[in-house]
Amino acid sequence: MTFVTSLFRGALLLAFGVVGLQAAISGALANERAIRVDIDYARIVKIPQGASTLVIGNPLIADVTMLKNSQLMVITGKSFGTTNLIVLDKSGAQVGESIVTVVPAEDKVVVQRGPHRESVSCNPRCAKTVDLADDVTYMNSVIEAVKAHDSAATSARR
Repeated sequence: MTFVTSLFRGALLLAFGVVGLQAAISGALANERAIRVDIDYARIVKIPQGASTLVIGNPLIADVTMLKNSQLMVITGKSFGTTNLIVLDKSGAQVGESIVTVVPAEDKVVVQRGPHRESVSCNPRCAKTVDLADDVTYMNSVIEAVKAHDSAATSARR
């Protein structure tokens, strides 16, 4: 191999190494901007210094609340999907943006009874729960049971 060929090959490997490093860095930054939340769960996330206002793209997918006197926010998954979150400072300048994805909770098991779908939460024992894709009749019966339980618990505390 000639000196010129060796030099060209070395420069080519260096260029590929720099491109690979840049891709790894930008991939890491993109992953830092992605926030995953289970449906019906809340997650505490750190926000950029100087944040004053939080804007959620689709409030049907997730809810966001800034905690007072801290650099933290709470993101609650409300329905399945992906939306964006924009963070603004006091002057209205954007200081951050993230992608929020709400996914099904991993402890749920789906029971399909013909066309009717029912969800149960199994952690560690299985109990009825509600999921957005459940049969409406099943969902209403579970919601009524939860309300009755809550009412009985509230009455017992008085």
